[in-house]
Formats: sequence, C-alpha cells, structure tokens
Amino acid sequence: MKIVEQKRNLKKKFKQAKNIFIMAHKDLDLDALGSSIGMYFMLEKMHKNCFLIIDDKRHELGVEKILQELEGCLHIITSQQIEENLYIRSRKNLLLILDTNKEDLIQSKEVLDYFDEDIRIIIDHHDLGDTSITADMRIIDNETSSTCEMICNLIESYQIKLEPYYATLVLSGIVLDTNNFTLKTTAETYYAAYYLTSLGASPRKVQYLLKQDIKDYTERQKVITNVDIIDERIAVAKGSPYTIYHKEELAKIADTLLFFNDIEVSFVIGKTADKTIAISGRSLGKYNVATMLEPLGGGGDKIGGAAKIENSTIGKVEQKLLQVIKKQEG
Repeated sequence: MKIVEQKRNLKKKFKQAKNIFIMAHKDLDLDALGSSIGMYFMLEKMHKNCFLIIDDKRHELGVEKILQELEGCLHIITSQQIEENLYIRSRKNLLLILDTNKEDLIQSKEVLDYFDEDIRIIIDHHDLGDTSITADMRIIDNETSSTCEMICNLIESYQIKLEPYYATLVLSGIVLDTNNFTLKTTAETYYAAYYLTSLGASPRKVQYLLKQDIKDYTERQKVITNVDIIDERIAVAKGSPYTIYHKEELAKIADTLLFFNDIEVSFVIGKTADKTIAISGRSLGKYNVATMLEPLGGGGDKIGGAAKIENSTIGKVEQKLLQVIKKQEG
C-alpha cells in the first residue's frame, strides 16, 4: 500500500491527536532513526507534541552521531516515561510504529499496553508475519526501498519544507537500506533521493554518517573468510564464537556477499550478546529472505531480514538454517 494513498486518513489521525509517540525497532539503524526524525519534524510543523521512544543503550556509529548532534532538539523518552507524558484524555494520544511491524522487534512491547488498536499506526516496508502488531492503520509497502522513502513521499505530498539537515537524515536511511542504491531500488527511490536533495540534503553528510570503524571493517573481513557456499548460489558465513558483533555488522557482511559471482542469497550468523545469536539475510530477489527466516523466529521482506535466537550457539543456529535451506532447495 502506497503511503500517499492514506495521506488524508493519516492527516485526520494526526489532527485528532494531542500527543504523538514515535517508536521504531530495537537496535536503531539509519532507516529507523531517519524515518522517525523525518516524521517527528513533519508533525512538529503541524504543531503536534511529539515524543521519540528510545530504550536502546548502545547505538551504531551513524545513529550515535545523529543523537549527539541533535541532543536537546528532540523530546526523547524511554518506555518507562510513557505514562507521565500521555495526554490526560487517552483518545487524544497516538502511537506511530516505524520500520517494523513485529511485536518482538519494537523498542518496548510494554508501550503497546497504553494504546488501543485504533490509536496505533504502523508504517513499514517489511512483510507482515505471525507476530505483527494489530493496529487501526497498517501501511505496509514491501515494494519500497525503505521506511525513509515512505516518509519522504508523505512529506512531499503534504508540501512540507523539511530543513536540509533533517532531509539529509531521511536520505541516509534510503542510502543504507539500498546499499548505496544497489538493492531494491526503483525509479521512485531515485526520485525520493532527488527530492530530498532539492530540499538541501547533503550526500557528503550521508557518507559521513555511513563512515565505518576500521576495526569493525577488519572483523567483517575475517567473517567473510569463514563462508560456505551451498548449491553455488547460497552463502552462509559464521562469526567467531568468541566475538560479539553489532547487528548492523552482520547485515553489512550479508550485503557484501551478494557482490560475489553467482551468489543469490546470503546469511551471516554471529553472537550479538553473551547468549544471543543473530542471523542477517540478504537476497537479490530469487529467494525470499523473510520466508526462510520465519522458521527461526525472524522476519523481514523478500530482499532482507533478520532473526534473533536466545540461549543458543552459532553451531546450533547454523544447523537450523541449513535445514531450512535444504527444504527450500528440495
């Protein structure tokens, strides 16, 4: 569903609300944060009280840079502070969930208890699944590159002039999720990038936000050397059992593996906490990553997805993934 098709219904919801709360997925990336901030400042221009819910304790490098630069400019609260910031009339509150639709992936499940279904809105580009959150409005456009592209379309349709810095943040989410316009990119994606640039978005600033730590880059190269190729088109790489990886690092490795000859789909397995194993998957389109990761409790869309498994090991998770692949390949 294209978000502009719902712009009137969305505007009606915005108009009815006094306090609007914006929440994305755990482990914020540039698409989640960029779309949240784009929405935040768009709503501020509509004279709405906005709150950004962030429980994450650690942030990837680009997200950390943005939050430091915007310190004091955003009304950021934790899920523990929801109750004290709700408008006294519950029907005048609104919850916006961006860049995910899964209950187990949002910053805090407990937040949902404060908002009935008819005052929840989901805006996302990932497929729905068994754990998708119920809401009065679920705007899911799995043909779009990113949630940032969806928010850009909404900003343009409302003819709201976003300041250059915030336009840059929205552009950064598009660049991230398309891997520099190499994945899931359409004419509409390029137009969104053009439109944001016309508002003053800076490609140079985007590249600054995407700059990497050289130590992290070196660790990624080590993981790539530990890769198995199945049926000459499926790459499965495994991190060291002694190393804790950021979730986004696994995603970057999966992206890189798609650049090798004949590889159609890639999966990267690694520890993201002491007893937590994560998988990141990427596809050029012939394989549906979301469908392949659902048996492991994950999700996403046809092009990309992830799963998180508690109290397991890299070896055990690899065996489960290989069983899924074996079934897929027949």
